[in-house]
Amino acid sequence: MGTLGFLSEWRFEEYKRAFREVYMSGAGVGDRAPVLEASRCTVPNDQTDAGTGPTGWSSVRGKSMGLSRGARILMRNRLKVGLFTSDGQPVQQDQNSTPVQGTLSSQGVYVMNEVLLHRGKEPHLAVVDVYVGGRFLTEAVADGIIISTPTGSTAYSLSSGGSIVHPLVPSVLLTPICARSLSFRPLVLPSSTPITLRLSEKNRGRELEMSIDGVNVGQGMTVGMEVRVWNEEMRHGKNEWQGGVPCVMRRIRGGEAHDGWVGGLNGLLKFNYPFGEEP
Repeated sequence: MGTLGFLSEWRFEEYKRAFREVYMSGAGVGDRAPVLEASRCTVPNDQTDAGTGPTGWSSVRGKSMGLSRGARILMRNRLKVGLFTSDGQPVQQDQNSTPVQGTLSSQGVYVMNEVLLHRGKEPHLAVVDVYVGGRFLTEAVADGIIISTPTGSTAYSLSSGGSIVHPLVPSVLLTPICARSLSFRPLVLPSSTPITLRLSEKNRGRELEMSIDGVNVGQGMTVGMEVRVWNEEMRHGKNEWQGGVPCVMRRIRGGEAHDGWVGGLNGLLKFNYPFGEEP
């Protein structure tokens, strides 16, 4: 949920009302409707409202707002990341490490916010070769490198000087952490651009550490190993989206889907707030 809660415009204590609004709106009628109906858990009879079924809302599904009025959904794209050895073989996750979503392999692990490659406990700056779209870009000498989605642009990438990117912009962010060169600036690239980070032979430390969405992978990155990052493909089928993470948006009278994001900039991040004034 994060410290600021900028990712989700819903406060956690509102989850019952949020779910009820989506359920009563009729959203998901089609391929997803049977999933809602079939996945309801069984509860004792004295906890079930008469005539409404286990969820308590079955009899009013879609009737409050109409079957044609679905909840507003913002699709957030993700990245996929894989760790490979110097000879191009995928590295399997260490069994003693903290589990992440999936396995570090050629299939990749899903990334919602960012991939972080950093020097960890090593005192020396990391030396990393950066490849963009299969072409060599630069030899980065820095505390680390962040590859971020637009959703993660307001997280660690923002603290490291990266741009704020709207979640509807199909892009990927490449942000250095405390780069030695003053000319190495954060980049915003097309979402279809694959990025590879390879630990250089010039690196003075033993290995680099890697984390995904704030979770340490546990598998150190030694000289010659590389991290490959590519975009998750999102496709819109007849009644469903494939790929991405659907986020339910608040309904604002006369507002559009991006209003909550703009409100988050002003209300949570205090965007461009004057110094010396009380918020």
